[in-house]
Amino acid sequence: MKILNACEIIGRVRGDAVLIATMGSMVAFDKLGAQQPRLSSVPLMGGAPSLGLGIALAKPKCKVVVVDGDASLLLQLGGLVTVAAQQPRNFFHFVIHNGTQFTGLSNLPVPGAQRVDFAGLAQAAGYAKVLKFSDQQIFENAIEDILADTGPIMIELMIEPDEPTFTSLNPQKDWTDLQFTRMGDESRRLAGWLQSN
Repeated sequence: MKILNACEIIGRVRGDAVLIATMGSMVAFDKLGAQQPRLSSVPLMGGAPSLGLGIALAKPKCKVVVVDGDASLLLQLGGLVTVAAQQPRNFFHFVIHNGTQFTGLSNLPVPGAQRVDFAGLAQAAGYAKVLKFSDQQIFENAIEDILADTGPIMIELMIEPDEPTFTSLNPQKDWTDLQFTRMGDESRRLAGWLQSN
């Protein structure tokens, strides 16, 4: 399963759930044209579950879909315990487990990527349910039931990383300021959406 396929499946059934995406999933949802309500957790790497938790607690009737990355989650594993302690019934935490950071760009290896079990960590932290998928069709068949269930749920998606774009012959250029200002812009738009819903 590729990240774009996984995000397309999530996006197809997301409805008006608030979408919190980070790193590679943010780029995938951009390609898919995902609209509000959404918030990109970039450059707040590792902060997606905490952002999602705050919204889930403030708006308990609104579903919150967090699409996290393995490298991002490793930076703030304590967030799993914080989420589990609050038991938000409207919280759905997807983790893109592809073993790389900056996937499709430089593909830096994630430490311990072959051994770490994010679903197992979430279960030990106290999530209500944990699931793991590597087969796209099985995940697609399950997605509607997942989002109809009661959270907090961790869904670990085993993803094949995209090929890197940047090499020594094709080095990465500087990122535009938009990469670092979009979170603020999106948070203001999301705040407006949340106030009216």
